[in-house]
Amino acid sequence: MKLLLWLLRGAIFIVLFGLGIKNSSSVDLRFFLDQHWQAPLSLVLLGAFTAGVIVGLAAMLGVWTRQRRELTRLHQQLTSGAKDHV
Repeated sequence: MKLLLWLLRGAIFIVLFGLGIKNSSSVDLRFFLDQHWQAPLSLVLLGAFTAGVIVGLAAMLGVWTRQRRELTRLHQQLTSGAKDHV
């Protein structure tokens, strides 16, 4: 099973590496006030993906903390209820 997982990881790496090599041409990113930036397309795509992951994790952070507090509260209720029955 580990061998299959490593083969899958290797295949994904080769496909993404090939995609990066084929999309190495420069693109212009135009900002406000006549600002622009030239970068390889693969770098721009990687930056957009990374920014999306960061925004998604930040959006989930509130839910995670709320669930963690609820889990702690329920665990305390369970342990205090178990002590009362002994």
